[in-house]
Amino acid sequence: MIAAHGRGEPSRPEQSSRTRGGDRAAVARRVLVATRGARLEHAAAIAFGAATGLASLILVPRPAGYFGCALALLMIAIAFVDARRFVIPNELSFAAFVLGLADAASQDFADPGASVAAAALRGALVGLAFFGLREAYRGLRKRQGIGLGDVKLAVVAGVWLDWAFIPVAVELAALSALAAYGLGRLRAQVPMRRGARLPFGLFFAPAIWICWLLEARLNIF
Repeated sequence: MIAAHGRGEPSRPEQSSRTRGGDRAAVARRVLVATRGARLEHAAAIAFGAATGLASLILVPRPAGYFGCALALLMIAIAFVDARRFVIPNELSFAAFVLGLADAASQDFADPGASVAAAALRGALVGLAFFGLREAYRGLRKRQGIGLGDVKLAVVAGVWLDWAFIPVAVELAALSALAAYGLGRLRAQVPMRRGARLPFGLFFAPAIWICWLLEARLNIF
């Protein structure tokens, strides 16, 4: 029996040990790949945040440029979190909301209260429109289509953008989301399916900053 195990097939304990070793190596490789991916995502978010913040400071006169820089950092943070967790943190949305009201006040020193009230009214109306769309979709399709985080982000869009740019931001976000989903399915060579989940904040948050920048630049001339 001893000779049979000497040069022939490995014993069952040896096979089991090798299998466990192979499993541990595979897990370690997956963890390493995931860690590298997370680091790259963090680096990309920091790079985008720095680029958009710097663009705000360079392209828009102060103090609006300072507000735009803070908006850019918040929007990139929202996009990053929503892309990873399908959640838009209330703290970030609230910070963007308050910052938008402060930006509105800074644009009219003669009557800052009126500017803040107008911005708050826009935000409330846009948020109500998104909430109505959310409830209508849920009633028709019997499932959730728009999250409350997206509704709160719509309020932020209303506070920061004038009426002319609000639909532009929504359209830009929607088209970007559809394009990203379509290209992703095409690369994976799998058909599109109805009801797929998309992190809309990933596209809506940057669209808000882009439209703010366009609006700010147009107001300069």
